[in-house]
Amino acid sequence: MGTSLVFVAILAANSVGSDIGEQKIEKQNQIFQKWWGNEMVWKFDDLPTKSKVVESRIPYSGHIYPDTAGGTVNALSKYDWAFNGRSGRAAAFERWDTTAFQEPESTRRGLFGLFAVRRMSTPHWHGHCNGWAAAAIRHAEPKQSVKRNGVVFAPADIKALLAEIYIYNDTQMLDGDGSYINAGTFHALLTNWLGRGKHPIGMEADPGKEKWNYPIYAYSTTFAKRGSNQVEVKMNAAYANSSNGEYQQSPRLKRIKYFHYMLELSDAGDIVGGYYYRDSSRIDMLWIPVSPKQGRQPGNERGNPHVDVNEVLAIWRASVPQSDREAWACIDASPQDRLFANAEIDGLKPLTDFSVTVAKPVVEGQSTDGDAATAGAADTIETPVAENASVTTVESSETHADADSLEAAAEENAVPTTTEATSVEG
Repeated sequence: MGTSLVFVAILAANSVGSDIGEQKIEKQNQIFQKWWGNEMVWKFDDLPTKSKVVESRIPYSGHIYPDTAGGTVNALSKYDWAFNGRSGRAAAFERWDTTAFQEPESTRRGLFGLFAVRRMSTPHWHGHCNGWAAAAIRHAEPKQSVKRNGVVFAPADIKALLAEIYIYNDTQMLDGDGSYINAGTFHALLTNWLGRGKHPIGMEADPGKEKWNYPIYAYSTTFAKRGSNQVEVKMNAAYANSSNGEYQQSPRLKRIKYFHYMLELSDAGDIVGGYYYRDSSRIDMLWIPVSPKQGRQPGNERGNPHVDVNEVLAIWRASVPQSDREAWACIDASPQDRLFANAEIDGLKPLTDFSVTVAKPVVEGQSTDGDAATAGAADTIETPVAENASVTTVESSETHADADSLEAAAEENAVPTTTEATSVEG
């Protein structure tokens, strides 16, 4: 018993200061009420133990468009031909933006690397990962090529344009940005937003200087109650990983992040705090993308001013079937993309996300060339480029996660117990 107690003491981390605090709880209540018109649930027993967005809503695995490779300049060059009189303004802004934020870097030169040389360079991790993650959360993957002003935008081009309009756009910050998210807050956020609302969540996955963002779209938990006011939880969260290039049809690159934590409950069973175990992942930010604003305008001050957000969204709408959009629940949706009043949604409906049924629009210039990507084609890596679409696809070296499902992974990591415990199949 002594050894076991010592092990538990070593394993647990961040137990000091584990309370969420009334102010943070109230802040989360206000944010949830703002977007959903519903109360945020804090009682542990009332929260879903697992959840997954519908198959058609799983975020596509997009490209991060590294600054060191020019970002989205190729797609923006096509945009300039179609909308900016071939002036190259949007692409020129992107060339400046991908080289403007350099940092000192030390390299070794000379015989045996004896001499240290410092130079300014663009960090390898700078890119559009948050722009892709936001786009994949808010938009169905483009399926068809679209022609505008004589220029054909293939699905890969459209995804690049979407990543561009979201990279500097404001987000609804849920928690984090500077320190680890409290384990209690983390559990409450995922089980409310993703569990009750079936809404994917943006995650900054690697605390530290480098920032890597991905969309979480599913989770599964096992748990055991440890006394009247504590619950030990093991969670597997599934997220879409980025691809090594942009594809006409994106691969499904699922990754799983493992969390292990103790939740502190009030006498009424509400989550009031928590701490992680040493074997747990930790993240420092959870966020939700909101409607894109025009570049250099409030809400997107650093965005590209030569890309018309409405034009990009119109191209996207022309590239996906209306059926893919009409039941797409998303907070802060633009009027054209709000839910149809008769849409059946598995989960809460965002507060303002309703509209009357309208006739299917006729879109001028929409191309149906090439093979359209099919929803749920999880194992397809790429499809042929649409005819006349000047897009180069690259071979993917990514593979699916080793775990075939969240449930299997959760079972493997199930919380052990030597006493009768409340548990749920992962």
